[in-house]
Amino acid sequence: MKNIYIIGVGLIGGSFALDIKAIYPKATLFGIDHNDEHLSKALQLNLIDQKATLETIVNADMVIIAIPVDATVRQLPEILDRVSDDTIVIDAGSTKEDICLKVKDHPKRRNFLASHPIAGTEFSGPESALHGLFNGKTIIICDVEETAFKLQEKALKLFSDLGMRIRYMKPKSHDKHIAYVSHLSHISSFMLGKTVIEKEKNERDIFDMAGSGFESTVRLAKSSPDMWTPIFKQNKTNVIETLEEYINNLKHFKALMENSDFEGIYKEMEDTNHIKQILEGIV
Repeated sequence: MKNIYIIGVGLIGGSFALDIKAIYPKATLFGIDHNDEHLSKALQLNLIDQKATLETIVNADMVIIAIPVDATVRQLPEILDRVSDDTIVIDAGSTKEDICLKVKDHPKRRNFLASHPIAGTEFSGPESALHGLFNGKTIIICDVEETAFKLQEKALKLFSDLGMRIRYMKPKSHDKHIAYVSHLSHISSFMLGKTVIEKEKNERDIFDMAGSGFESTVRLAKSSPDMWTPIFKQNKTNVIETLEEYINNLKHFKALMENSDFEGIYKEMEDTNHIKQILEGIV
């Protein structure tokens, strides 16, 4: 691949660019972003080789879309309109159903691979790009059968070269599961941060008393609202369902506290400790 275009040169797009430069040193990386300051910073950081516009992506061998999901829904049809028949277009959005539905009847649907790398940090912008962000992480691919096989191969080779584990899902199933394991954790983090800020008006007290548990739990509250609001909007039904279940569990815990049922509280925590084995890959 000679010409690779990154649309959105923030954390995800910039991290793709860093690793692509390392594994495909002969490729030229072009950056497209609505924020020209981001493009200039990406050039300065050597994330990309040149600035570009949508009008030039006909020259692309690969296009990676790493912009908010609402912008992906709007721009993906135009991107597919402009690419050549031999171009693979990959998105990295945290929701999949609306994106896939938007282009299901597009004449160049075969050029698009719907994917979601399960990787990231709470930071945003070109400065947040990281070498090796995707190594050892899972990438979920949806509706793979809709993508031309020869074009799939380009993307799958890239993911393999980045050290990613590949898993296949349907868009609807992806959005339901990701609401539990990603979207809910971001909401919890935002609302914990909100609760503490409203209660603890003295910022110095928060700074001095916040331990590692609070920091790790509220870390995601530093995430970009520009990215997360569209995610919640597109996955509204699933997010509401997860919130209902989460709120019910919180109410149950509160009831145990009110009834001084600390044996019940111990049992709740003991049962949930099983998550440690799951996350460590023991089961």
